[in-house]
Amino acid sequence: MRKPRCVDLPQAKSIAIINYVRFFDEAGGAMDHSQGFLNIVNDAKSRVRENTPEDVKKKTEAGESFYLVDVREDNEWQKGHAAGAIHLGKGIIERDIEKAIPDHNAEIILYCGGGFRSALAGDALQKMGYKSVISMDGGWKRWCELGYPIETD
Repeated sequence: MRKPRCVDLPQAKSIAIINYVRFFDEAGGAMDHSQGFLNIVNDAKSRVRENTPEDVKKKTEAGESFYLVDVREDNEWQKGHAAGAIHLGKGIIERDIEKAIPDHNAEIILYCGGGFRSALAGDALQKMGYKSVISMDGGWKRWCELGYPIETD
């Protein structure tokens, strides 16, 4: 897990100042996201449906059929993941999705640490022709806060 870092923008000496917004990682540490990253996430979120961990739990309890896909990094997955999820990290999902889930009409719920990377991955899958892609807003952090079932490798 990357160490949080603080950026003191008023002290910046460069001409180009990057705007940072603070979020919190799974361990409660601050994460810095640049405005450029947030812009592409918000753009993706304008096209990708979202749900919550509570919605996913309800679907599971109702016996609905869907794929739950963790798009986090390998080291994040190994520390723990939602029970029943499969792992296709954001770095390889476009390459491997059609082997793992060949049905472009299958419902796919993606999650990451908080909902940003999953929105970006969902946008890419939709561009590949997947019709029912959902990003789980709140991601792993919210899943754990709710005490939902997890597995570890």
